[in-house]
Parts: sequence; C-alpha cells; structure tokens
Amino acid sequence: MLKHYAALLFLFFAASLPAQNLVEATFLESRTREELTMEYGFFIQHGVDIYKVLYTTPDVRGQLDTASGALVIPQARDLALPLFIYQHGTSNAKDDVPSNLNIGDHEVPIAFGGVGFVSLAPDYLGLGASRGFHPYLHAATEASAAIDMLRAVAPYVAGQGQALNGQLFLAGYSQGGHASMALHRVLQEEYASAYPVTAAAHMSGPYSLANVMREYILSEAEYSSPGYVVRILLGLNEYYQIYDDFSAVFREPYLGPALAYYNNELTMGALHDTLSRLLIQEVGLVQPKYIFQDSLRQNIVDFPGHPVNVALAENDVYDWAPQSPTRLFYCTADEQVLYTNSLLADSVMNANGAPDVQSADIDPSLSHFDCAEPALTRALLFFFQYLDIYADAGEAVVGNHLRIFPNPASGAFAVDGLSPGARLELYAPDGRRLKQLAAGGETARISVSGLPGGLYVLKVWDGAGTTVRRVIVK
Repeated sequence: MLKHYAALLFLFFAASLPAQNLVEATFLESRTREELTMEYGFFIQHGVDIYKVLYTTPDVRGQLDTASGALVIPQARDLALPLFIYQHGTSNAKDDVPSNLNIGDHEVPIAFGGVGFVSLAPDYLGLGASRGFHPYLHAATEASAAIDMLRAVAPYVAGQGQALNGQLFLAGYSQGGHASMALHRVLQEEYASAYPVTAAAHMSGPYSLANVMREYILSEAEYSSPGYVVRILLGLNEYYQIYDDFSAVFREPYLGPALAYYNNELTMGALHDTLSRLLIQEVGLVQPKYIFQDSLRQNIVDFPGHPVNVALAENDVYDWAPQSPTRLFYCTADEQVLYTNSLLADSVMNANGAPDVQSADIDPSLSHFDCAEPALTRALLFFFQYLDIYADAGEAVVGNHLRIFPNPASGAFAVDGLSPGARLELYAPDGRRLKQLAAGGETARISVSGLPGGLYVLKVWDGAGTTVRRVIVK
C-alpha cells in the first residue's frame, strides 16, 4: 500500500512542539591532555570532559521524543571556544552511538575537543536513547536532531562556566557527510542569525541519492555492502510510510534478513554478510538490485514519480549554495560511497553561486574506511584557517589599537579605535549571535541593556584583522 507523506508534514508538526530541552547530562569520563596527545598527536591542547546528554526533539511522526548524544567540553574555562558538531557514520546497531562511546568514529568529537572545540555528536533519531527505527538518510531529521541538541546543550555549556566565541564548525563522514550537509543547509536557511556557520567539511557522503547512488544500485555493478541498500529503503519508509508490507519490496530469500535487521535481530555487518552470501548463491555476484522485487525495480526505473524516487530526491542534499567556506573531501577508490557524489555536489553548488566550495581527493587509492582518518585531518587543518580561541575575560585593551570601556559593562559599552568599515558582533555565552553592526566611525557603542549578567564574546573585524575578546555584563 502506497502512503506518501510530504516533508511539510514533519515540519508542520515539529514546529508546533516544544523541543530542544535538556533532559539530563551525565558525566562519563575525563581524558588528560597527555592521554589525548599520545593517541591523537601534537594538535592536542587540552584535556576533556565527556558527557552523555538526553534532550527532547520530535520524532518522524512529529511526536516529542528523547534523543541522546555525546558532549565533549575542553578543560579550558579561561578561553572562549568554538562549537563543533560532528555527524557520525553508519552505526552497526541501535546502541552503537557516540553517547555510548562505542561507534567507530566516536573518537572524533573527543579529539576535536582536545584541540579546543566544544564538540557535539548527536546519536540520530531511532538510535541511542530515542525510540523507533532509525530513519536512515532522512535529511530533515538528521538536521533537526543536531539542531535541537545544539539548542538544548549550549546553555548547559555556558552554565558549566565555558564561554563560546560564536564560531560554529560542522563535519561528518559517510552517512555523517550526508547528515552534516543536511544540517549545514538548514542552519543557513533557518538559523543563520543565531548560529552562523563558520566553516564546514563534508566527507565521503551520499549526497545524491536519487541520481548517483540510485543509478549505481540499479546497475549491474557489484557492491560490497548490500545491507546499505536495504537500510535506505527501510529508513526512508520509516518517515514516508510508502509500504506497510515489506514483502512488496524485497524478494525471497532476502526478505527474511531484511526483516531481521528491521527488528534489531541482525547487526549491519551481519546483514551485509548474509545478503552477500545469498546474492552470490543466486546470481554469482553481489548485485544489490536483485534484492528487490522485480516489479518494484522496474517501476523505479520506469516512473520518475514513483514514491521511492520521490523519497530519494527529497533527501538529496547537494542542490544549494553554502555561503560559508565548505570542503568536500573524498577518496576515488571508495567502494561504499561513490566519489562522484562529491564531484556532483561541487559542480552544482558552484553553479548555484557558492562563494567558497571545493572538493578534494584525499588519496585516490584509499578505501572508504581508510579514507576517514586523513579526511578528518584535512578537515581540521582547513578549520584552523578560521579558528579563533582567545582568553582574557576582563581586559580593557584589545590588541594594541582598540579599547573596550567600561568592562565590566552595565547598560552599554564602547569600542574605540576602529578602522573605517569595521564590523562588530556580540555573542551570548551559549554561542548565539545577539547583535551585529557596522561602525560609523572610530568608536561604536553597543547596548547590553536587558541582558543577564555574565560573560559575552565580542568579535571585531577591522583593518588589523579579527579580534575576539570577552566582555563582562554586570
């Protein structure tokens, strides 16, 4: 039975619900700078504290759910730090998630925390603490789970005495590349004022489901990870409810393993192995298109408006124009996610007018798994170009030419010694941008009337470069 629901249904219900409330933050462990340096190298600057957080967010039906994720806070309370959101790769099972510290790339937010990023890693809907089956590669909920975690956790970070400097960096690998791209787009389109993205690195993601991935899956080519094909259909069906009987989707003998995976009776790895063995027995090669019912496969090929094609197209994430610096890292030899996803995204985004989007082949010889570590290193080096981490909560003199007074401030403060055309932005302790203005002369006045007392972050762009300092409001 076909029951296609438009994405607007999710957005309508989600907008009407109270979300992004922190339910609980549980301390998991600390790691010292020395421990992290031994594991991750000389980039490490701080030890970290790691937390499991629970927060509220709408599920795929628009009903309020409790989701989970990992939070990493550097041991650097004297600094104003940037935020980093990492979207993880495909999990092997429901409980293999960052907040349980057991998914393969859960170390990424920890390593970035050691560098100096307050790092968030959402588990995604249907994984970790949240109920139901994971809506795999559903762009809207990949984004909403991350945004609601950000909005729930940022005040908690400020309450721990950690100021944020207003910068926000995004990254994700594999499924996480798709998820970070979806998150980036929604932040730009709907939250640009509160949470402007500083820079983003999307890595080896299936950005083009309806074109690149669909054509590959339906071709005669071998594909070593056939479980992903099943997971895509099951995951998108969780939201779109296209089928209520999976026997209309999967042929025997593939239906049984698909249902076992759906019921959490098989891991992703076991599903790959089982489907590969069955395909080799039947057709001699691991060709995922034979998993589907013949009629469904033909209808997907013949009818662009088929609900499966519509669902795939609605979850493409490459046809827009990022306004912040963006890199698309990949490896040509990737056997799981075709590198042409990145090339297509690069081409379309630049054609759409993106000011700074570039794709880069990390190493043409590396597999999907082996590409991850060097891609993440390149992402970190890319972020270093834009990174601002500064101390000084109460200094009146900024650099050797600007002066902030009074500081602490009550009602308003002034910035003196500005260059023509200087831009100023004031950020709340939780990273939200509160004010932005252009200086009309050498002095600018910023009102803080009505703001609660605490530490705020001022960023100034002028002829001498970028200056970031904290301002005390009393």
